[in-house]
Amino acid sequence: MPDRPSPDAARPAPLVAATGIVLDTRGRVLVLTTADGPDPQLPGGAVEETETPEQGLARGLREGLALGVPVGRLLAVDSRPPGPLGRSLIVHVHLVGPLSPQEAAAVSRNGAITAAHWLGPEEACAVLPARVAPRLRAALAALHTGSFAHLADGVPQPGSPAGLDPARRAALEHAGGLDAASHRASRPKALTAASVLFTAADGRILLVQPAYGRTDRWNLPGGGIDSDLGEIPRAAARREVREELGLDLAPGRLLAVNWSHKPGRPARIRFLYDGGVLDGPALARIRLNPTELLQWRTVAREELRTLVKGALRRQITACLEARARGTGPLELHEGRP
Repeated sequence: MPDRPSPDAARPAPLVAATGIVLDTRGRVLVLTTADGPDPQLPGGAVEETETPEQGLARGLREGLALGVPVGRLLAVDSRPPGPLGRSLIVHVHLVGPLSPQEAAAVSRNGAITAAHWLGPEEACAVLPARVAPRLRAALAALHTGSFAHLADGVPQPGSPAGLDPARRAALEHAGGLDAASHRASRPKALTAASVLFTAADGRILLVQPAYGRTDRWNLPGGGIDSDLGEIPRAAARREVREELGLDLAPGRLLAVNWSHKPGRPARIRFLYDGGVLDGPALARIRLNPTELLQWRTVAREELRTLVKGALRRQITACLEARARGTGPLELHEGRP
């Protein structure tokens, strides 16, 4: 007996499109002009019947810009009510890049694309059509907060984890307009980490060089707290030292808690513990995890300025003073008491 076609196949469906927020290493956004109309556009287009949004966007980048880079994470979804064609539209917005300078320079124009411009985010929002600019703003908010934006006709919805204006969020909260799940989704988030301050017998500070990210900046041993698994800061500090250095040492007392924040990004909270003094045999037992660290070294206090960023240098200095005086834990903001 032949298979019967599903009745769903004959039902009208929304149009689906995929848009790419293509960034370079300077944070600029790729904006296109096309022969199809006067308005600038973001890369992307309609998704064909057999494609996923990711596949459709990847095809559009290859065909329109000769750009064969991976399509990154989903930043936003925007749904629009039926327009002139009588069908609603669902737009998936994905991160693409950041492209290296070589990749950005190699972007070419094919088909209907007449020009490609690299613009700052605010400049890009100013030139894009009114229906497109809100998607870019919300997608960038989702990118910077490590979150996701839920839009309807370009407007962030109540409970959207990203893109919702803080004043609008506060008004909804005060009016009781958010259910418990939407309230949790839309509240600001913070990233938490735990670090350990070790010194050698001569007072020099133990620093480690990361194998990823900014390898030119040295750090204290430590890393992110797996709070989703119920890990507490002290346990995270011990785990990170064991994973990075191969030393299973219980952290000493808490020396400081540091709070740092940049506008539009999650706050960062760091718990700093006293690791004590490592003698020669203890230092000789260090075994680095090569997937995380390139090397370790001990440095004099005056060498910190050339090796670690200013905020961390201030945190280390404050912790050394708290350890010497037997004070603390200190409450620090960007390393300052």
